[in-house]
Parts: sequence; C-alpha cells; structure tokens
Amino acid sequence: MKITAKQLRQKYLDFFKEKGHTIISSASLIPENDPTVLFTTAGMHPLVPYLMGEKHPGGKRLVNVQKCLRTDDIDEVGDTVHQTFFEMLGNWSLGDYFKKDAIEWSLEFLTSSKWLGLEKEKLAVSVFAGDPSTGSGQAVPKDNDSAEIWKSLGISESRISYLPRKNNWWGPAGLSGPCGPDTEIFYWTGKELVPDVFESDDARWVEVWNNVFMQYNKKIDGSFELLKQQNVDTGMGLARTVAVLNSVFDNYQTDLYFPVIQEIEKLSGKKYLELEEITKAMRIIADHLTASVFVLAEKLEPSNTERGYVLRRLIRRAVRYGKQLGMDKPFCSEISETVIKTYQGAYPEVLKNKEFIKSELDKEEERFSKTLEAGLRELNKLFLVGEIQRIAPGQEIKTFNRVDAKKAFFIYQSYGFPLEMIQEELAKRLLIVDEKEFEEEMKKHQELSRRASAGVFKGGLQDHSEISTRYHSATHLLQAALRKVLGEHVYQKGSNITAERLRFDFPHPKEITPDQIKQVEDLINEKIKESLPVHFEEMELEKAKQLGALGVFESKYGEKVKVYFVGVPENYFSVEICGGPHVENTGEIKGLKIQKVESIGQGIKRIRAVIS
Repeated sequence: MKITAKQLRQKYLDFFKEKGHTIISSASLIPENDPTVLFTTAGMHPLVPYLMGEKHPGGKRLVNVQKCLRTDDIDEVGDTVHQTFFEMLGNWSLGDYFKKDAIEWSLEFLTSSKWLGLEKEKLAVSVFAGDPSTGSGQAVPKDNDSAEIWKSLGISESRISYLPRKNNWWGPAGLSGPCGPDTEIFYWTGKELVPDVFESDDARWVEVWNNVFMQYNKKIDGSFELLKQQNVDTGMGLARTVAVLNSVFDNYQTDLYFPVIQEIEKLSGKKYLELEEITKAMRIIADHLTASVFVLAEKLEPSNTERGYVLRRLIRRAVRYGKQLGMDKPFCSEISETVIKTYQGAYPEVLKNKEFIKSELDKEEERFSKTLEAGLRELNKLFLVGEIQRIAPGQEIKTFNRVDAKKAFFIYQSYGFPLEMIQEELAKRLLIVDEKEFEEEMKKHQELSRRASAGVFKGGLQDHSEISTRYHSATHLLQAALRKVLGEHVYQKGSNITAERLRFDFPHPKEITPDQIKQVEDLINEKIKESLPVHFEEMELEKAKQLGALGVFESKYGEKVKVYFVGVPENYFSVEICGGPHVENTGEIKGLKIQKVESIGQGIKRIRAVIS
C-alpha cells in the first residue's frame, strides 16, 4: 500500500476517533511535569499524571501523534531505522478498555482493507515471558492473557514469541512511575516466503506496533504495586510504518526524509546510495538537522548545558558529517528550509519560528568553524613537535609512528573532530592512531556519560512524592512573582525539579538586583503564609487563553486543558495551564528561599530555590 506520512497520521487519528477516542495534539518536546528528562522521549511522558489516576480533560480514551526526541542511542543513527527525532502515533486508555480491545483494534487497523491493509499472514507477535524477580523479590507473571487473545484472532502459536523484560517490558527508566508488560507486533519484510516460526532476532521481522499494558507502579524502593487503574499505552513509529507500507524498508527513503536527502545530494554533489559511508553521513545530517529544527522551534538556543548542549551536539555532528561529504560552506540553514516545508502542515511552530531557527543554525555553524580551527591548532601542538618520522627524499614510507589514543580522543572530545578528520591530519604528518584503542577511549567516555546522566536523559518520572508536588506548585508561585516584580515578559523557558530544589529558567535582559530578588522571595512567602487555595478547572483552550492562563501551546484540535488557579476568584495570584501534580493550598509549601540567580545565556536567567 502506497501512503504518505500525512495520510498515515490522519488514518490513525480517524480510526481511533471512530473507537470513541478524543484527539489531543502533540505536547511540547520540553517536558512540563517530568524533572528527569531533557526532552519528551515517548508519548506517555506528558500523560503520566493521568496514567497515575488524575482525570484528563479529554476523557478516558485519547489518541495523538507525539513528537519525540531521544539521544541515548545517537551512535546508532546512520542505519535504516534509527532517528533521534521521531513521531509516535499513540492511543490511550486511562482505566477504560484493556488488553482485549487494544489488541483487537491494533490488528484491525493494520489488516483491514479500509485502513492499512497489511497481510495478516505476514504478522507475528511477542509477549512478556514473565519475570521471577523484579529487583524487589516480586514476581511478575507470564502474559498468557495477551497470548490467548492473539490465538483467538488467528495468530498461530509458532508466530508468538515469549520474550524477557529487556524485550517486552516498558518503563519506567527513572526511579519510579507507571510500567508494565507489552506485546509487540512484527511484519515480515523479507522477499522470501514468510517462515512458519517467528524468530524475533531476524531483522526481516520489523516491529510496527507496541501495546503496553500499564498495570504497575514502580516505587522509589524498587518494589511494584498494582496501579489503581489499568491503562493501555500503545504506539506506532510513523516513519518506520510509512517505510514498511511503501516497501522501501529505509526510513530515509520515505517522504519524511527523502526531500532532505535530495537537498543534501544537491549541496554535496554526492549520491545517497553511492557508497556506504556517504549513505550513513547523509542519514545523520538529515536526522540531526530535523531534530535541531524541532528543538529550535521551542525557542531553545545551543549552549554548553543540558538541552542546549544536546542541540549543540546535534548541529555540530551534522556539520562534521557534512564536511566528510565535502560540504565546506555553511549548509544547515539551507537544509532547514526543506525540513520546515516537510513538517509545517503538521507542526505549525516550525514555520512560525522559521527565522529564529535559521538564524541560530547560522550562528552555531559559524561558532563551530572557529572551534574546528582551534582544534587544528591544538592538534598541531600535540602531535607536530618531535613525533614526525624523518623520511629522506625519495625514500619509501614503510611505517607510521603511532600517537597516544588518549591524546587523539582529547581532540575529538574537546573540539568535535571526528576520528576520520583526526586520521586525515595525522596522515599528513606520517602519524596514525590505533582505531581499536580510540574506540576503547570512546566507550569509557560513553559509560561515564551514561552514569552521570542516568535519570536525566532517560524517561520516567523521578517520583510522585509530596516534596516534589510542593516544589511543582512553588514553581507556579515563582513565575507569578517574577512577572509581578520584573515584568510580564518573564515566562518559563525551562525548569527542573528534584526532591532537593527547583530550578527555573526565564528571559530577562537586565541584571536582577538583590532588592528585586528579595521582593520576589518576600512576595512568594507572603502568598504561602496566606494558605491560598489551589484548584483546577477543565476548559477549552481558547477560554484558557482568554483568561490569560500562562502556557506554551500549539494546538490543532482545540481540545480541553487543565487550568490551575492559585488564590480566590477575581484576585488569582497565578493562572497556568498545567497537568499537575499540585498542593491543595499554598500553606503546604511552608516557605521558599532563593539560593542563586545566574545568567546562562544571552538574556536568559536561571534561579535555584529550595523550600522548607
């Protein structure tokens, strides 16, 4: 079946709308209520409060297309299926239907001639094999229920694979949160006859759907408890499914990426499938600049910390691979035009912020060029003096001197030189670096990075404790107080909440004086002492905007939202669109102390504060 990404998005939404689901728009790439992730990495993250039992304005059945960004497997980008940015089609049951309906509907959507029309004979599934130990001594049983449902729908036993936790269990990647077993659907993409027996490690079986049954809540101590409601969280990767439906089996040859690939071909003078290294480089550039466009559309800027660092890394990695293709002139902004044209219908924010996106790409590419020049000078310092092998005129070069892999990795890490560029510069000096030793240094660095960022780059709420709830509500008071003291140009550009402190980023062009800090702190503590009531109301988005509710929203469907009010009618201190969780009155916060105010970028300030 030939289908475009736009058509698949719409078919999915239409199908589940017919099944009684409310269409909700994609949440921001910047998580609102999850302190442990830099970006929204899965469709479930914006919905965690509702998976835990809060009432959603759209009801118990929801469907959406969620934009996501993951960088934990960035080194895998370059093959046919991995991307850092991707769209996830998801349908949700918040304590409503469960395994039977979810499985039946996924099969109907995939195989019905009205919808996708895939051949049922080419499907296979995996289910959770059970786990005698969850780390807390609890056993989670084998998912026989899902297997029996599949059999009743005509999937033979030989096409059902029972797989362990690493394959068929979802979440939480953080310390706590909703989780449960899943059942995945695979489609045979091989040219050969479909084998009778499903072997999940055969790459010709491509996963096209994942039904997650969120039955459990993992607690901070590692133990599991049944959730008060049984949820369904199902998902389908848009690019991967479009590829399968169009029989290309390469996400980069779908209409989501191929226009970008063609632009790279034009600028580089190379052909996409010309050589393996060219193909890989073009895929990385296409993915990383697509991801960068969406991050920049959130009005984030490249920097050396957290989200800004991820953005900087994506842009600079794209530039490095562009140089490998001979693209020595600036190209990121030009390619971004094609990305914006591809996505502007589904995500208006990329067109709305087009000039900002292009400007930031130009600036970052210029900065990186200067960094590369500095790296080249440093490389000369490290390797040029005293290490060049002396060769007499006309003498055959028989050996190269090896250089310390740690020195080579320092150049890579500090200045962004890829190994290929390092090798090229070394070869001019009759020097080489051992690739195996370099890779070992790379692995050490990656392991340290993963340990350092565990719980930050991964998914899942850190906890739903009382202290985190108090900090979340305190952030609303902080934003309101800042707007009253500094001006209404203040808005949240980023926040991070742990059980120890809150951190809040906002735009403000001038220095903040000690007197202003004291005014903000005093105003917040005054509102805490007043024990102001906190409540929410569900309403249409337009009504929330008319009330002056704060929030960053790009809505297509006009769905209902939750608006949290702090204070009493006619004199609310804070009105924000938010998903929670929150205290019932400000007195529960007890007190707030601003610890630090700093500048983290041009016109961007950061406040760190603690509550008592």
